[in-house]
Amino acid sequence: MSDIGEHLPATRSIYAKLRHEIVTLRLRPGTRLSENDIAARFGTSRAPAREALIRLNEEGLIAVQPQRGSFVTRISLAAMERARFVREALELAVVRQLATQGLSPEAVAEARAAITLQRASSEDAEDFTRADDAFHRALADASAVPLLWSVIEREKAQFDRIRFLSLPRVTPVATLIRQHEAILDAVIDKNVTGAEQALRTHMSEVLKISRRLAAANPDLIVDDLPTGVP
Repeated sequence: MSDIGEHLPATRSIYAKLRHEIVTLRLRPGTRLSENDIAARFGTSRAPAREALIRLNEEGLIAVQPQRGSFVTRISLAAMERARFVREALELAVVRQLATQGLSPEAVAEARAAITLQRASSEDAEDFTRADDAFHRALADASAVPLLWSVIEREKAQFDRIRFLSLPRVTPVATLIRQHEAILDAVIDKNVTGAEQALRTHMSEVLKISRRLAAANPDLIVDDLPTGVP
């Protein structure tokens, strides 16, 4: 077995934990991440810590500064918009397929359960984000495209940081729940146009608040969107 193969479970665990802490701002922009410190924290060698940092760097969540180390990056609005664009394209394909072919009772129940959890966690950004993901994952998994949610999740790191920062005060949770219900209802009714429009409305919600959040949190967010982008 290769070294990479031997380290893979530890790498995945370290990566998932650090990614979660960066997205939820437990590890704030500017925080230095050391291979030695990470290895000591997780009780591993430096190799899986290094590999986890490489993955986080590839997602733009950390930046490596020569002779200084690895640091959590500020949230990039340009990267957030790229992630939003990719995610919207993938999820539009999902709702289009599901609204055309129909959604199984099991998938409907899973999506409705996620919405119920969202209502119950409306005051807790972390729990709400987890329930929000559960809703979108239920639809992605129902599409029967292998590993689709893994692709979406890999693309949405910067999107997730803005989303987490906006909850629950800047973006009204009740609005997001209504949008989820509109998406699901349109899919169940096999209303392809309605499902697509409901998803576009939902995916554009973050655009309404991104620049306002950037202005209020310059230590966390860099507004690097091109001139003229709303």
